[in-house]
Amino acid sequence: MTRDTLSLTGLRRPRLLIRAARHALADYDRGRVLRRLLPGVTGAGARVVARLCAAEVELEESRKSGACYDASRHIEVLTALMAEAALLPRRTA
Repeated sequence: MTRDTLSLTGLRRPRLLIRAARHALADYDRGRVLRRLLPGVTGAGARVVARLCAAEVELEESRKSGACYDASRHIEVLTALMAEAALLPRRTA
């Protein structure tokens, strides 16, 4: 998975949620956040991004259904997803 194959631009989420995640990027602490969100997952790259994508999809489904939704965790996962996706290598053509 490269940054070009991952399309975060196609992600349709409420504007406030995306703005909050972008704002939180300035304080993103990779080690601390990933330890909490993905315990036991080490390294970087596509594996981390894939796990974050799966977590974000679950949170989005919870948000839409209204059942046991944690907005702060959703923002944290989106922030991590944005930051980690930015670390993926670009595909050279």
